[in-house]
Amino acid sequence: MSWELAAFGLLGLALIGGFAWWERSRPSSRTVALVATLAALATLGRIAFAALPSVKPTTDIVLIAGYTLGGAPGFAVGATSAIASNIFFGEGPWTPWQMLAWGLVGLAGAGLARWRIPRLPMALICAAAGFAYGLILNFSTWVTFSSHTFAGFLFVEGQAFPFDLAHAIGNLLFFLAVGPALIRSLRRFRARSVVVFASLSLVLWLSLATGLALARTTPTIARQLAYLHSAQNSDGGFGGWRDDQSSQLFTAWALIGIEATGTSPASFTRDGHTPVTYIESHLGQLQGPGDIERTILALAGAHAALHDLVRELVIPRQVNLTAFGILALKAAGARGPSPTWLAAQQNPDGGFGYAARGDASDVDDTAAAIEALVAANGSATAIERGTAYLRHAENHDGGFPEQPGGPSDAQSTAWAAQALIAAGRAPVGLSYLKRLTSAAGAVDYSSGVSQTPVWVTAQALAALARKPLR
Repeated sequence: MSWELAAFGLLGLALIGGFAWWERSRPSSRTVALVATLAALATLGRIAFAALPSVKPTTDIVLIAGYTLGGAPGFAVGATSAIASNIFFGEGPWTPWQMLAWGLVGLAGAGLARWRIPRLPMALICAAAGFAYGLILNFSTWVTFSSHTFAGFLFVEGQAFPFDLAHAIGNLLFFLAVGPALIRSLRRFRARSVVVFASLSLVLWLSLATGLALARTTPTIARQLAYLHSAQNSDGGFGGWRDDQSSQLFTAWALIGIEATGTSPASFTRDGHTPVTYIESHLGQLQGPGDIERTILALAGAHAALHDLVRELVIPRQVNLTAFGILALKAAGARGPSPTWLAAQQNPDGGFGYAARGDASDVDDTAAAIEALVAANGSATAIERGTAYLRHAENHDGGFPEQPGGPSDAQSTAWAAQALIAAGRAPVGLSYLKRLTSAAGAVDYSSGVSQTPVWVTAQALAALARKPLR
């Protein structure tokens, strides 16, 4: 077997493995859209600087994608941008090597995600990534076009060094200019993207990279995220109230709220611990299907391992647990129970109770049932009747009560808003949630009640980020 055939065989296996991993991760449609946008942006950046050999922001974008979104998305952005940009530059035997090199840059970025790296060290890492990318491409040149001796490899490296140096310096400067802004945007809005086309000039490129057409976080969401971070305990978890001992229950709710904003859970670190590491180290505390469902939702949103939770989940015929079971298994990419039984539990008023048909309808369980029916493509009639129940329950202050006619509270308002968003209806209750948010970012449970449970702030975050639990 020749050097070329052996190298390309291993290269093909690596690329197939990378893309298989991306497919098996079952990315959400929002993640796929963002990966496509970043790959398009990386491609445009490479084309924009075609006149400057080896100077390209592509490596920075790929590394940042892995750093903020994870290994599989980072690999996909890198490999896709290589083959896409070569439609302009020309395909050849170098293309799969570029796909692998940039894919590995994305994986390296994901490996750095456990640390919050300051601006200058991260710029230096981007410069080092330029040299690493060059090393792989130089190896491919040696394998494909040169004599297979160590002296031949050194010759290729020496010839390529000026180009690798220009690549590294460009990476450093690009990151210093736009890297931190891009990281912040992707952490907050990894689920929202718009593909933007711009002219290929330097000024417009910098504008594109910093703007990126990714929606900026609202001041309210930024304050709520800051409050949650301040409420995080040293073990990485959260209690029901600030300074309370951490628990699986409240850590999962906090993690779900954080994820809804597109913020990387890895950025919520205390003494080297994150909410994910807290949950994973306390799985033995889970009791019953409700705990398992909530934990699956939290870990799946963080793209973390689900361990054996899906296999362990046994869903009883109860409205609340069936609804969350559908949502959890949907998030895990597993087959959930049929929504037919759930739709049949709807009461004549259009609402759902906690356990079964005949239980008094309430806003929280109706909202959960609507989100589950939407996620499972359940009865459109049941969804329509459920949303009508919610709209009828809305109070004059713009909030929602747990039981129609009662006082509004932030928790029920957040659930109702998420359900209406999931069903494609105009969201209501968001102004009410904003009014309950203090300057520090804590969300009061209700008007005139200055109680700020951590889980209420997390649920309000998910509603204001307009991201349903699916």
